Amino acid sequence: MVLPNDITEKLNRAKESETNELAYSVLCDTLKNCETAKCLNLPICQDTGMAVVFLEVGQDVHFTNGQLNEAINEGVRRGYEKGLLRKSIVSDPIDRVNTNDNTPAVIHTEIVSGDRVKITVCPKGFGSENMSTIKMLNPSDSLMGVKETVINAVKAAASNPCPPMVIGVGIGGDFEQCALLSKKALCRNTNLRNDNKFYSDLEEELLKEINTLNIGPQGFGGKTTALAVNIETAPTHIAGLPVAVNVGCYVTRHAECEV
Repeated sequence: MVLPNDITEKLNRAKESETNELAYSVLCDTLKNCETAKCLNLPICQDTGMAVVFLEVGQDVHFTNGQLNEAINEGVRRGYEKGLLRKSIVSDPIDRVNTNDNTPAVIHTEIVSGDRVKITVCPKGFGSENMSTIKMLNPSDSLMGVKETVINAVKAAASNPCPPMVIGVGIGGDFEQCALLSKKALCRNTNLRNDNKFYSDLEEELLKEINTLNIGPQGFGGKTTALAVNIETAPTHIAGLPVAVNVGCYVTRHAECEV
């Protein structure tokens, strides 16, 4: 699996600016791993993730000859089997019996205008997913509470999600929408900032603060704990301030197409 260009570019920039000798060496090894995986057509990481699929379906689109979710899961099944990717999904969270084909995928469908379908696929590894968090803050916690939630999540994650990380943040909505926003944020190109200047400034502010934590590449210290902080927001209730932090490792893989 090949990393998106924006993440590879940021890893290269991090290497060029790194002054910690050990961190520099780790970043060199990380980039070598990425290049080797690309050349040999092998996964960058042994955790080839749980398939998360976002669909933006035009309201004028009509699907025929079968069920949409069944088609998506068949695509995941073929991809993981033909690609010889690790199958990591169990059919029940307690019984823990492997489905042996990495299905079912997690599927999020949104109806939009038009007659096209945009598909975004994010194979999400769980070393980083397990470090994610959601907090139902009080409105009185305000912006400071939001910042503390994000920073504390990164501190708690430390080396576990294989930094440098990509941090997806969801603010607003309710419990489940907030978590979904954070996953969507994680799939956004790391070169693109939030359209709202307030939140784009907050993204940059949080990234700078996170990169002073000295967690660094793979937890060995250094300037680069995170490559980007992406924030997505939604309206919320007068009594709430939900904040979700979805942590991605440096192997934050995602790809999209429109049909």
